[in-house]
Amino acid sequence: MRLLNRPIRAGGAAVLGLATIALTGAFSSAHAGTASSPAATPRLTTLSNSLPATTDRQTGSFTAASMSVEVALAPRNEAGLAGQLRAVYTPGSRLYHRFLARGQFDRMFAPTAAERSAVSAYLTGAGLKVSSTSSPFLIRVTGSSARITAAFHTSLSTYVDPKGIRYYSNSRTLSVPSSIAGAIQGVVGLTNTVRAHSMVVKPLGRAAKAASRAAAAPRSTPTASCETGYVTAAELFNLVNNGVGFPYGYGGGPSCSGLTPSQTNSIYGAPYPSWRTQGAGVTAAVFELSAYQQSDIATWASTFYGPRYTPKLTNITVDGGPLAPVCPAGDTCPANFNGYAGDIEVDADIEMTLAVAKDAHVLVYNAPNDFTGQTELDEYSAIASQDMASTVSSSWGVCENDVTAGYVQAENTIFEQMALQGQSMFNSAGDTGAFGCIRSDGTAIVNQSDPASQPWVTSVGGTSLESYNPGTNPNPGPPARGTETVWNVDNLCNGQGPAAANDQLGGIFWCTNTGAGGGGSSQYWGRPFYQRGPGVNNAYTTYGNGSTNCALARTGTPCREVPDISANADEYTPYAEYCTGSASTPYSVCASFSGWFGIGGTSLSTPLWAAVIADRNGFQRHRTGNINPLVYYWLRTNPGRYLNDITGIGALQQAATTNGVYPTTPGYDEATGAGTPKMAAIIMGGFGGFGRHWR
Repeated sequence: MRLLNRPIRAGGAAVLGLATIALTGAFSSAHAGTASSPAATPRLTTLSNSLPATTDRQTGSFTAASMSVEVALAPRNEAGLAGQLRAVYTPGSRLYHRFLARGQFDRMFAPTAAERSAVSAYLTGAGLKVSSTSSPFLIRVTGSSARITAAFHTSLSTYVDPKGIRYYSNSRTLSVPSSIAGAIQGVVGLTNTVRAHSMVVKPLGRAAKAASRAAAAPRSTPTASCETGYVTAAELFNLVNNGVGFPYGYGGGPSCSGLTPSQTNSIYGAPYPSWRTQGAGVTAAVFELSAYQQSDIATWASTFYGPRYTPKLTNITVDGGPLAPVCPAGDTCPANFNGYAGDIEVDADIEMTLAVAKDAHVLVYNAPNDFTGQTELDEYSAIASQDMASTVSSSWGVCENDVTAGYVQAENTIFEQMALQGQSMFNSAGDTGAFGCIRSDGTAIVNQSDPASQPWVTSVGGTSLESYNPGTNPNPGPPARGTETVWNVDNLCNGQGPAAANDQLGGIFWCTNTGAGGGGSSQYWGRPFYQRGPGVNNAYTTYGNGSTNCALARTGTPCREVPDISANADEYTPYAEYCTGSASTPYSVCASFSGWFGIGGTSLSTPLWAAVIADRNGFQRHRTGNINPLVYYWLRTNPGRYLNDITGIGALQQAATTNGVYPTTPGYDEATGAGTPKMAAIIMGGFGGFGRHWR
């Protein structure tokens, strides 16, 4: 919705988006500013970075008889929290991998009772209803929009973006009495642009029969008549221009629908399967915002593991879940965003988790999908506070430009808690290349996905197996070195205008329709202490400027770069998914193509990586924790043992060379991160530690 354009510089050349927008004073770089007020009122302090920048047209004032917001409270002793995180994730420290037990984080870092009481008393005095949440860091506040805006000395306005999407947001900075300002990180719910979406991509253009094309597919080595070579740009152009579909088939799934679990494990070099290497005893969580049918998972599992195998699944709903949403007052939980509207995503997440960590116990957390982000915060808070899962995979996100500084800081506190508890948190980097807002609000600015860009979240990007088709071979082994590329179907996704190379449709059209792996630099976060290694400093590195580049960091600070790691996410080198829908599953995506099909997107690479770490936890009998410090340690010391580097060098690498902006290079790059997994080395080796309990 908000349209900020950031030039990305490569040496002296600027790579621009669709338009150059000049911003003045969009974000305050000062920690706090003092507003003048009558002597009868308390001295006010402005909450820094509390005015969302926008160039969208304001259309009027927003009012609501009742609305709820969540006040995010700052952790107690933030310097001590930062020091604890650094110590827990620095090899050689006496605290290395000594993770906190359940409840310890709150006892050490939650706001004091006096701070919570002072904030609550002020809000109650402003005529608002104050209630607690499951998190000591969040206070729920309910009242009319007039009372809420008065309490925070702001205003709410309505806007429309260039794509016609309407939303509301605060149109003035937030101010509160100076006596409580230090206790407040931000206020969540004053904008309804936090509309999370999934990161899953289904291939375009499948025709019924593939046999005729298989014979003319020299780049693949199929052994079944439905296997084909990789899709060509000419086939995609013919589909778009003339509606002519093309046959394709990949992998050993039913009807060449995609990779099977054994193929996925073989391609990434998994160790010999046993209870010790497939997640036994480990609890893994998936973050969801949609209902699903457990019968789909049972069918998928029995197909690949036989009728005697029963997946270990537990469903946990938050705020009523997507079938009975308890939506915050004044918020929106549209029916078509809930129900089974994301069943294709939920099934993909669970099935991929079980493909790599067959014996893990999977917790399926589910909240309503709302428009202010409050239900998502509640779900992440529940996962952290319950602390049952050692790995957490989320394939849902929204571009950074559509969330607020207060929102990402509230998220960060939760992810810091997960990190100190030894929970490994993963999120999808995005499916539209470097242009992360395309699915969020339709704009084509260079932007990254939240929460993938968070410093204590592992951002997972996308690659393609491109010319490597294992056919029906159940154990094909890894592809030849240099085969795996960045995911960018036929290199079509980019910021170029209409040209013959993109069928006169422009590169953004293909980012939207065939996809590419997300990656780039964060709008909010500075570079974490652990993000060091070959390639991290590069021609595309950006630095904090107080507004569009890592706005929460000091000016001049290098920005957080994503993704951290990657894995196959190409819908034309897909994984086999089983998902169904019917009239009894309202808003089901799968209802229109029930059964087996190929699926891609960073929604698949993310649970794949989370499951690899679940396997590692099971084998090593302790939690790994956030894996980012470990990944960059490997990158600096012995990357070839643990990671497949996507280098951009060699003939096969030329099939896809960028994610639309950022090129693949040796070492780290902002297209594929540090690389893809070598599972055996990661699961059975790596730099260990003392850990906690192994679940």
